[in-house]
Amino acid sequence: MSALDAIDFVSNNITEVGALMRSLSGRYEGIFGNLRAAYGIAFEQADSIADAARDATAIADAATAAIRDHIPNQPGNACTSGCASCCHLYVQVPPGTATVMVQHIATHFTPAEQQALRARLETAAAAARDAADVTKLRLRCALLGSDNRCTVYEVRPLTCRAFTSRSVARCHDVVFGEVPEGTGVEQNAAHFRIHMEATFALEQAARNRGLPDAQKGLAQALLDEMGTMDKPASETARHAGS
Repeated sequence: MSALDAIDFVSNNITEVGALMRSLSGRYEGIFGNLRAAYGIAFEQADSIADAARDATAIADAATAAIRDHIPNQPGNACTSGCASCCHLYVQVPPGTATVMVQHIATHFTPAEQQALRARLETAAAAARDAADVTKLRLRCALLGSDNRCTVYEVRPLTCRAFTSRSVARCHDVVFGEVPEGTGVEQNAAHFRIHMEATFALEQAARNRGLPDAQKGLAQALLDEMGTMDKPASETARHAGS
């Protein structure tokens, strides 16, 4: 093979592979467009916005597992039970989420545990209201157990599910240490996007139903939902219809 022949061979080979890579890049991006559409269709068919929130979790879990199992070169994940640095950050939840969580709490927490939780939620909600910048607020989550494990892990919010890290030490430094402004924790981009698409789709589903679509701080959202569930059924119905 002459030098000219080698140049042609190598150039053509690279051109072919480059075309395949561009095609795959487009198809990879299409995954998230298809995911967004699937969320929308499923949420439209859900009986309530709370049911849509449950569907969001199920679909996101399945998509995350498929990405992990079938898309190569996914970043490592250092997250493990008991590492709770991120559980000191301010969290917002989309429509439907608080209802699912409060229903779980009503079923799995004793009355005494629910009362103690309300007190912690009120403290957290007040801290958020008083904070000049909630993104800089550092407060232990009211739902975090004494063992540093989430007490509502099965129904934890999309924001919490979205967060991943390659380094426990890095999480601790970002949350509790002194790090330059604008730096953060490296995320698994696909995993994060799956959950953000679910969040956006829940907001759209709420708008489509004529419901409030704004995200709320987790503590306040849970307190509001607990208050709604405390009302007599007739009063709740009047409130829903107003």
